[in-house]
Amino acid sequence: MATICRKKPLSESDLYIPVKDFLELQGYEVKGEVKGCDVVALRGNEELVVVELKLSFNLELIMQAVERLAVTSKVYVGIPVGSYSFKTRRRKMVKLLRMLGLGLMVVDVDVERHGVDIVLDPKEYQPRPLKERREQLLGEFVRRVGDPNLGGSSVRKGIMTAYRQRALEIALFLQSNGPTKASLVAQSTRDPKARDILYRDVYGWFDRPSSGIYELSLVGKREIPLWTHAR
Repeated sequence: MATICRKKPLSESDLYIPVKDFLELQGYEVKGEVKGCDVVALRGNEELVVVELKLSFNLELIMQAVERLAVTSKVYVGIPVGSYSFKTRRRKMVKLLRMLGLGLMVVDVDVERHGVDIVLDPKEYQPRPLKERREQLLGEFVRRVGDPNLGGSSVRKGIMTAYRQRALEIALFLQSNGPTKASLVAQSTRDPKARDILYRDVYGWFDRPSSGIYELSLVGKREIPLWTHAR
């Protein structure tokens, strides 16, 4: 019977040699496990380079790396190229590290490829203001009536936005008055955008039995009571 050869599980120390080789090729003297730092490198009179190694991108790695900023501004985190977190969350990962002033090394431990890819070099973070996002956030805050949502609540089932509040007012009007012309709905609810809300029907709450006339749909009749408590 043939013997099944099981591959040895990857360990953090497996990342060390590729990182050491990479840095030494650039003229650094490299040592491992110095005062709690996984990798420390020095080249002439330049600032120290510190690399913290982990098999996955997690909070412990971030906290360790941030702590190293007390001794040098050149701090990298090193993770394997096949890390699930790197494959699925690369963009957010790089954004977080950039905000913290940390660098990112991706390590390939394969003996044939055996290398390091610098995805991000550490440098001081300079945020770029996004005026449009700020205005959207402020606009939603101002337009929303009251405080209908508990902070931290799951958004899977939806939250009470300013738009949903307006749609709910229209739905409640139709619930009380039955099929109504869109123009009359707009006039009665004092919402100049009522026609657009009825036409777009984002939540599936409205039906149009005839041209210009709207009424509550079966979905609306079922869901409206679920939202009235959050008005």
